[in-house]
Amino acid sequence: MTALPEDSWLLNIRPQPALVTAEEYEALPEEIARAIEIVDGYLAYRAAPTPDHQTAGRRLANLLERHARAAMAAGHGCLTVNIDLDLRLRDVPLLNRRPDVALYRCLDRERGERLRAEHVLLVVEIVSPGSETQDTTDKLGEYAKAGIPHYWIVRLDGTGVSIVERYRLDPASMLYKHVGTLMKDEAGGVPEVANPIPMVIHWAELEF
Repeated sequence: MTALPEDSWLLNIRPQPALVTAEEYEALPEEIARAIEIVDGYLAYRAAPTPDHQTAGRRLANLLERHARAAMAAGHGCLTVNIDLDLRLRDVPLLNRRPDVALYRCLDRERGERLRAEHVLLVVEIVSPGSETQDTTDKLGEYAKAGIPHYWIVRLDGTGVSIVERYRLDPASMLYKHVGTLMKDEAGGVPEVANPIPMVIHWAELEF
């Protein structure tokens, strides 16, 4: 067996001394919190998003926000869309994710209300080369167990968003059921989505 070099980072791995608590996480500076997620109290580093990933997130947020405003005008209540935001799924052991995009009911700013699963209507995660398992397996289970009604898994090609896999929560089993996949090159015109709010997906709006 070939020995690792003495300066290999693999030789410097240390166990996490204790689980991260909600209080400790909330005391972190924002620049640190943005770079990590907490899963069952354990720190998980988030790879810096690529420019394409960031652009896709903004495009999706803009599309969702436009339809959210129309939904509010139609009586759906106050809705907000944001990117790369702090989402508390559980306090003990701490489970804190930072989804790429989320559509959620407006928070009470005066009370400093924290974004929790019960506020969220839709979470969107954009798959990166290193996030396949997290986005399609880990988070699929976590968001469902937390009770978030809708989850989209988004994939990119060289020109922008190309695939949107849509999942809807089954309240009886607290598991997501796949309700359809939207594909940019698929025939049949401009796709329309009824839930969680009425939307029309214009692919040109999701290009880089």
